[in-house]
Amino acid sequence: MKFSRRQSIFLNFLINEILPPLFRDNKFIFRPAFYLLFGKKYRLFLDFREKAYELSEEDIKRYYEETASLHLIRHSDLNDACFQRILKDVVGSSVLDVGCGRGQLLYHLSQKWDATGCDVYASEFVREKNLRFVEAFTHRLPFPDRSFDTVVCTHVLEHVPLWHSSVAELKRVCRKKLIVVLPRERPYRFGFNLHLHFFPYQFMVVNALRQTERLGTYQCTLLEGDWYYTECFD
Repeated sequence: MKFSRRQSIFLNFLINEILPPLFRDNKFIFRPAFYLLFGKKYRLFLDFREKAYELSEEDIKRYYEETASLHLIRHSDLNDACFQRILKDVVGSSVLDVGCGRGQLLYHLSQKWDATGCDVYASEFVREKNLRFVEAFTHRLPFPDRSFDTVVCTHVLEHVPLWHSSVAELKRVCRKKLIVVLPRERPYRFGFNLHLHFFPYQFMVVNALRQTERLGTYQCTLLEGDWYYTECFD
């Protein structure tokens, strides 16, 4: 079942702000809704948060390949405001889109910049458009230090088990500017996504992204329900 980004944000609002934890964290209450949305694959979402840290890299890759057609978002997880802001904020000539997903942002970046995408697997759209792509996990990027003027990572870090290693890698391969987009979302036991990290407040975003040796000048704002974070390096 497909939802627009606006519908997804509204759904998250109902779950995060309206539904009490007593119901939100009850598997028996949520199971019918998961089955309605995802059919026989509902357990892939229902059980993910409890077993994610036991999965190997190959398990995770297979997980995302198997659930790629089931997510509740359209071509891109990005809302329009963040999408347009990224295209305005890119600096330099080279861009890395980490966790490029379906490849919509990567495609637009490639129209103006020397753009490379990376993810655990290449989507059909990325292959069809013949976009430059490297298979990689966020916590182990196969690029030299400061390889790209701008590094973009949107709706990715909330998924990764190895958070600190992933953030350090983003900054390691970034020369000038890092752009990160995260959903504003409260933690709860079961979710209609594969998120492992949650950021209901701005200070949580800033704290989580600045626990690294390399630090630059940062800004963090809320754009249409998502956190938009930038960090500039000398």
